[in-house]
Amino acid sequence: MIDWKGSFVAIVTPFRNGTLDVPALERLLDFHAANGTAGVVFAATTGEGPTVLPEEYKKIVEATLKKAQGKMKVLAYTGTNDTLKSITKTQEMEKMGVDGALVVTPYYNKPSQEGLYQHFRAVAGATKLPLMLYNVPGRTGVSIDPATVCRLAEIANIVAIKEASGNLDNVSQIISLCGEKMAVFSGDDSLTLPMLAIGAQGVVSVMANIAPKDTAKLVDKFLKGKLEEAQKIHLKQFPLIKALFVETSPGPVKAALNLMGLCHAEMRMPLVEVSESTKKLLKAEMKKYGLII
Repeated sequence: MIDWKGSFVAIVTPFRNGTLDVPALERLLDFHAANGTAGVVFAATTGEGPTVLPEEYKKIVEATLKKAQGKMKVLAYTGTNDTLKSITKTQEMEKMGVDGALVVTPYYNKPSQEGLYQHFRAVAGATKLPLMLYNVPGRTGVSIDPATVCRLAEIANIVAIKEASGNLDNVSQIISLCGEKMAVFSGDDSLTLPMLAIGAQGVVSVMANIAPKDTAKLVDKFLKGKLEEAQKIHLKQFPLIKALFVETSPGPVKAALNLMGLCHAEMRMPLVEVSESTKKLLKAEMKKYGLII
């Protein structure tokens, strides 16, 4: 079993005036390296991956490797709804030197469980990179069953899953069936502590974008058996986590980062910046949390 555990940030992609803001991305990566983040997952859901242009994607990889390599694990989001494209993208990232790849269930096509198995098997067979499966049915329209996950766990380089179905029964089944062959990461910040209690190893977090130190501490404290301290962090974070999802993510977290002076709130169409009422809610919760004055 690979040594992936802890808080992995699903990092935002900063834009400014319609283009990739590389200095802001480098600033964010330094912020994470200094605050205990164990890994960076770039250009995924929170990173607006579907609207990142190929030339921007390459710049994101280069900046992330320059700032994070040797300090944090670097996972590239390489999943698409086309198996051949997913293979090509994953192979390109392997050549560039990332530590692993996050591969989402194919969206829109709605493959069967056998189709999902064959898709991930094909991607895994075309690379030496360790892979993290990504189950997020609310975004993709398809969910990978625990039994299928455990079939895939028999493939040596499929080592982890980001579980964002919101279904704790799924997590229990995966851990019960797969044991140490599959590391489970929470894909829902509000469920990180419950998932850790079942046996998860960490989180791929939106919250870590703005509170990396506490998010890392929550996982670390739990894994060290300091349950009350982990619970205190969870309860402190919970209201702010809920505020980060009142509109489609990453709109709220980008607005929060803008309030902290770390990057612009700019989104790429068809996503748009959050409403004034959401900004007001975020300001209030961030002040309570202590992130802004």
